[in-house]
Amino acid sequence: MSKKVSIEDALCFNLYTASRLMTQVYRPYLKKIGLTYPQFLVMTLLWKAKGKDSDKGTTVKELGTRLYLDSGTLTPLLKRLEAMELLTRKRSTHDEREVLITLSRKGINLEKKSESIPMEMFCNLNLTMDSFIEIRDGVKEVLANLHDKVNEDKN
Repeated sequence: MSKKVSIEDALCFNLYTASRLMTQVYRPYLKKIGLTYPQFLVMTLLWKAKGKDSDKGTTVKELGTRLYLDSGTLTPLLKRLEAMELLTRKRSTHDEREVLITLSRKGINLEKKSESIPMEMFCNLNLTMDSFIEIRDGVKEVLANLHDKVNEDKN
């Protein structure tokens, strides 16, 4: 005889709902800098990458892998960011199938306006640093396991 799990005890429900609410709490901070949450994720990755080799750029494939997004989802997002003059997209000279993404001056300057957002979001969570790290690491483990499962099912 199986025991029915209440929706409030289902991990999938809690992850889904927390994600939606997290995005909702982000919204006013991101509105101030003119980005949506998915755009903010892309820009955050590009800001982190800019110190490595900013002339080379980051490939669409690299962004997709890090964000768990396919190119069909990522390309329109990148086109919007390019239209906002925050980045440029260009084909690699070594492999024309590869599209390189580089930050524009405007994109680089936007980083300064966004620097306080992670700490403001941390404060909104009302967690100790130890709790935050434990939850983050637990969710990262779930993500890695689910990613492995999805890739296993594809093969």
